[in-house]
Amino acid sequence: MSPAPNNPEFQEWWNKQRQTNHENGDDSSSHLLTVEISSPGADRTVGKDRSRSARQLSWLWLLKLQQIAASFASVTNSFVALVRTANRRIASPDSPADSASSRLYRVIKGFLIFVLLLLCVELVAYFKGWHFSPPTVGSAEVVGIVYANWLHVRVNYLAPPLQTFTNVCIVLFLIQSVDRVILVLGCFWIKFRRVKPKAAMEYKTTPSSEEEGGTENVEDYPMVLLQIPMCNEREVYHQSIATVCIQDWPRERMLVQVLDDSDDLDVQLLIKAEVQKWQQRGVPIVYRHRLIRTGYKAGNLKSAMSCDYVKNYEFVAIFDADFQPGPDFLKKTIPYFKGNDDLGLVQTRWSFVNKDENLLTRLQNINLSFHFEVEQQVNGVYINFFGFNGTAGVWRITALEECGGWLERTTVEDMDVAVRAHLCGWKFIYLNDVKCLCELPESYEAYKKQQHRWHSGPMQLFRMCFVDILRSKVSVTKKANLIFLFFLLRKLILPFYSFTLFCIILPLTMFLPEAQIPAWVVCYVPGIMSVLNILPAPRSFPFIVPYLLFENTMSVTKFNAMISGLFQFGSSYEWIVTKKLGRSSEADLVAYEKESDPLLETTTGLHRSASESGLADLTKLETSKRSGKRRRNRLYRKELVIAFILLTASARSLLSAQGIHFYFLLFQGITFLVVGLDLIGEQVS
Repeated sequence: MSPAPNNPEFQEWWNKQRQTNHENGDDSSSHLLTVEISSPGADRTVGKDRSRSARQLSWLWLLKLQQIAASFASVTNSFVALVRTANRRIASPDSPADSASSRLYRVIKGFLIFVLLLLCVELVAYFKGWHFSPPTVGSAEVVGIVYANWLHVRVNYLAPPLQTFTNVCIVLFLIQSVDRVILVLGCFWIKFRRVKPKAAMEYKTTPSSEEEGGTENVEDYPMVLLQIPMCNEREVYHQSIATVCIQDWPRERMLVQVLDDSDDLDVQLLIKAEVQKWQQRGVPIVYRHRLIRTGYKAGNLKSAMSCDYVKNYEFVAIFDADFQPGPDFLKKTIPYFKGNDDLGLVQTRWSFVNKDENLLTRLQNINLSFHFEVEQQVNGVYINFFGFNGTAGVWRITALEECGGWLERTTVEDMDVAVRAHLCGWKFIYLNDVKCLCELPESYEAYKKQQHRWHSGPMQLFRMCFVDILRSKVSVTKKANLIFLFFLLRKLILPFYSFTLFCIILPLTMFLPEAQIPAWVVCYVPGIMSVLNILPAPRSFPFIVPYLLFENTMSVTKFNAMISGLFQFGSSYEWIVTKKLGRSSEADLVAYEKESDPLLETTTGLHRSASESGLADLTKLETSKRSGKRRRNRLYRKELVIAFILLTASARSLLSAQGIHFYFLLFQGITFLVVGLDLIGEQVS
């Protein structure tokens, strides 16, 4: 309590008052007086409360700062973990032997750094107004002098060769577009004139005479060998075996070979069990497994054709593991060989059971529909030659033996044997009306590996057979068609200009505006070509823009594969079996076969039994399948780098207000980004 004021009168009154209160025992008055004379500023409680409030406020702010720091640290750690994961997944190459891919990745990564530097330069120039009034070499600013020298180098040394290279690519682009237009016109003429291959005879859609007492003789049916090459095809093996075994063909005139190259013991046991079940039903079927698995599919087929009993057969039909031919497949194909002794191959069309599964399968369906409806049909009608598709076809065994049989020198053994048979004078027929069910790859990873093999193999083959083509006895026209159209234009030039023109040159012209690509090259002609490509699949017209953008995206994979095959890098010899998911359900097969032939009404029960024959064994192995390594979406580094290149170029295009170029680069960059993040096709965890 503060001391009393220094006042004698007050002190005297104070002492008397205290003495009186003490004698009367009234402590409350003293307490009241004490309270009354206490100075308000002397109340420590109020100061204490105020002190506590300030201290609590300080701690509150410290706590909030700590929470913010913890949140920031958590976000930072998550970002670092994400970057490390992405870097680990991007740094791992697509293939252990993919040296060409590594080289291409380093090149486009350096190109990305280059365009980023150019964008920084252009941004500085834009904000300084140099786009409208460029500085001179005598400028006072150092930056202005540097930019003026850059303009001099750009105009006199960089733009002219770039424009020349651009013009060359545009010419190649126009040549390929003219070829595409000619193919479409040829297809229209075939449709208008109803031109179709005609068979010399026709088999009835009834069982043989020995079973029904009819007039047909079993000897009228040639001996046919049916081969099903497969490798670890757990999901689809039972479907292909079942559909081949129910062929409407005399059993004593056919033999089914199941050529299993599986290295998975469980899958081997499943396939053996399936073969034994059909053997018990009286179907002539054998199981073959190679101990030395060399040569991939070509080695497998070559080994099967070396069996002694093959000389008793006249034709061989080949079906991959995910293909399901209709029961009348042989009756619709074999008659074309009658009376055509120079006919070596009958190829049928593929039909896809999962074409509407996702966006990736829809885009694949557009490509393959054009390939079969236009390319294969036109080449088959007018020149009797096309590339064998490796499956869903029937070969004359004599033609295979005369051209040297299956060779293991490339990953496109089907194209290899077709070219050699063509050089030996054999003719091919394509049947667009006979369809064989199959499955499209649903993940981008599987599709990319498939396309790499399909585009590296032809370049390998071209190197190996170029001299043989020149020395062959076929006409000059056929030699020119093989060299210039079949190989150079459609297998080399197409992926070359697609990648260089739209992924390299176009972004570069945004930073070197003295070299220009006309708008009709960027937009109008590709749009027209996309419309032509989509005509055989009219239901896919809503996907015409994604198709155009996705085809440019795939040019990276195709260009890389073409370079690998042309210069014989290690990845060009790599064979990876395309992943199948077994989408071809029994309902799909039954519906298709019922549309193809009413005969199936009598064989549906057998087909149902065959389709379900391996169900129990598959159920037992389901646990082991699920316990395997979990697959995750990948990150594709080349696609991601090009995405950033295109987006950077679109930003530069925005500065110069180039409308069509800006929108094309923007949407094409976004497409590359989506594909690079593996957001197209089948999604996995």
